[in-house]
Amino acid sequence: MTAVDARPRTTTESRFPRAFRWGTATAAYQIEGAAAEDGRTPSIWDTFSRAPGRVRNGDTGDIAADHYHRMHEDVALLKGLGVTDYRFSVSWPRVQPTGRGPAVQRGLDFYRRLVDALLAAGIRPVVTLYHWDLPQELEDAGGWPQRGTAGRFAEYATIVGEALGDRVTTWTTLNEPWCAAFLGYASGVHAPGRTDPVAALRAAHHFNLAHGLAVRALRDVLPRKSEISLTLNLHAVRPLRETAADLDAVRRIDALGNRIFLDPVFHGRLPEDLIEDTASLTDWSFVHDGDLATASEPIDSLGINYYSPTVVTAVSPATAASGLPDPDADPDADPGPGPGPDATDVPSPWPGTEERVRFVPAPGPRTAMDWPVDADGLYELLTRLRDELPRTPLMVTENGAAYDDYADPSGAVHDPERVAYLRAHLAAVHRAIAAGTRVRGYFLWSLLDNFEWAYGYSKRFGIVHVDFATQRRTVKDSARWYAAVIGRGGLA
Repeated sequence: MTAVDARPRTTTESRFPRAFRWGTATAAYQIEGAAAEDGRTPSIWDTFSRAPGRVRNGDTGDIAADHYHRMHEDVALLKGLGVTDYRFSVSWPRVQPTGRGPAVQRGLDFYRRLVDALLAAGIRPVVTLYHWDLPQELEDAGGWPQRGTAGRFAEYATIVGEALGDRVTTWTTLNEPWCAAFLGYASGVHAPGRTDPVAALRAAHHFNLAHGLAVRALRDVLPRKSEISLTLNLHAVRPLRETAADLDAVRRIDALGNRIFLDPVFHGRLPEDLIEDTASLTDWSFVHDGDLATASEPIDSLGINYYSPTVVTAVSPATAASGLPDPDADPDADPGPGPGPDATDVPSPWPGTEERVRFVPAPGPRTAMDWPVDADGLYELLTRLRDELPRTPLMVTENGAAYDDYADPSGAVHDPERVAYLRAHLAAVHRAIAAGTRVRGYFLWSLLDNFEWAYGYSKRFGIVHVDFATQRRTVKDSARWYAAVIGRGGLA
């Protein structure tokens, strides 16, 4: 695609700050392919996707969007969009195949070439060190529930920091540790597919520890001007009714979905109510002296991934104990964010809340993921963080929607629902900025249609359509719309 006329045509009221960072985001396993090339070994997602029944249609990331071989074509797409930034993740098993020891230079060379191509195109590279692709050998040794994995991650961070730190100024340690811990180790709908609630809580703590250790490691090898961040998929949790019981249900999910990461990272503590809520599962003795101080190493910004809100209602203890249906429950209640594409009876990804909280579908239109569309949830999260973390700049590091779009007979891809979704959510970001929230940028998910985890290739989030049989890229209407927004510096 060609660059869009960048002359400003918006009013002051709809324009974003001049230094606002406009980007898109991807993840290594979802787009790279080349799963066994240049020394790369299996990650937990390679193993998981090969297990029968784990991923829709038996899809794997072996080829994905073939970005490993089509990187320059994809950078040209980014340049045509006019983005200022591109957020991508590094594949841990491509760089350090066993999760320990020296790096494979062929793997690092790919990311060196990618960074050089981005800089040549005038695009700032934003590196995420971990987007869920743990080397399988580390999972075989116990994975994230084992304390040693956090130390391995810090060593890996040092390797990547030393290789790219002279050209990359913006770094993210972890992407969505909630998903990696609770979908991977509690409900089992994500890799590695384990269903042990205590292992999930241990993993969540070790993600916090790994984050802090990686921040220290990166500070040791990066130039002083570098920006280090963490990306969380925080939950915008709402009560079904404004009752004390439903508000307590909100508190429980907020503790397990949000404050389990926010409190250690920003306050050096675990939420007391979280410890009480999970007391029947664990005494948290895996938290060692000094861990929380490490987890709270200062960072320069916080990334927020948001797609949809979460609505909850309380289940009475008496009803839960009786095993009878809750007479006040919504008959369409679901098990909450995270179940797999075809799951009907999977363990809860919310340990300690199962007998107290029921998830209720939010009203309104829905995406192809069956996720509700509600941009107010993003505004609520951003302004909450404005109040709770007033000195921490924020970035919206993922936001987007999957729809059942396709190339029509003329070859065009029209996706008006995605355009409407993006417009509403960018308006929410603009509103949050006007309300005093320090939002520095917005990264649209995603640049390309890709391997959508347990959904395989059945869901399309990209603003560029990928024909996975031919790897042909086709720019969607939403990409042209986003390019126009970037060129204007605001919404029309």
